Amino acid sequence: MSPSLYLISLCIPFGTILLVFGMRYFSAVQQAKARLANDDAYRRIAESAAAAQSETAAALSSIEATLADVRSRLAAVEKILKEVE
Repeated sequence: MSPSLYLISLCIPFGTILLVFGMRYFSAVQQAKARLANDDAYRRIAESAAAAQSETAAALSSIEATLADVRSRLAAVEKILKEVE
């Protein structure tokens, strides 16, 4: 057997093993990048939900204040109507 054929027959299996491990490493890196992008998207959604919730809470407190004002006015009107009777 010639030395070049012997070296080629040794390098092909080792090269295949290195190629398989390289592909697995590349796949793991790509999965980690995709997971990171997905986590960032969920983080942005959570931040927008928190902002929407705070805006809703502010609107609700404004509505409650307006409703309390309407109730006090209605009580005054009822009092006046009872006095008129």
